[in-house]
Amino acid sequence: YDATCQIAQEIAERIQERNRYQRSGESSAKLNVIIRSSLQNLRERIDQLKDLLLRAVSTRQITQLEGDRRQNLVDDLLTRQKQLQASYQNEGPEPDVIRSSLMTGGGKRGVTNPWLMEESEETRGLGFDDLRQQQRRIIEEQDAGLDALSSIISRQKQMGQEIGNELDEQN
Repeated sequence: YDATCQIAQEIAERIQERNRYQRSGESSAKLNVIIRSSLQNLRERIDQLKDLLLRAVSTRQITQLEGDRRQNLVDDLLTRQKQLQASYQNEGPEPDVIRSSLMTGGGKRGVTNPWLMEESEETRGLGFDDLRQQQRRIIEEQDAGLDALSSIISRQKQMGQEIGNELDEQN
């Protein structure tokens, strides 16, 4: 996994270097070949990680919880690989286009920001203090619900113990 992350980082650095070359007018053909090869290598390594993870989970070499954690890591790598592929195919968009696409969710050639989420109706137009107050209210409601659940479980425990005592007495 770490080696695959390192490959992804190197690809990102090479794409950035290629984009600098394109702005300065230098040739970036060599870098394009290296990046394309590295992207293929990254894709193969991610596929290997997926296969190894599937095998480890199916043979119970790792717990399901650990399998889920590792699956999330592999999914993050897949997302990173797709972003790198899109960045490579953009052939070095101008930095202003990239910056503006981060805030607007739009971008060049149909690439959208996967992290952009629509704001919900209940939070739209609220200020920082209002949001904090709403979060506190929600947490208080959850705490009240947990307290009620705790008392119900305590009562069930007490009833179970009384039933157990009655059974012992009857026996």
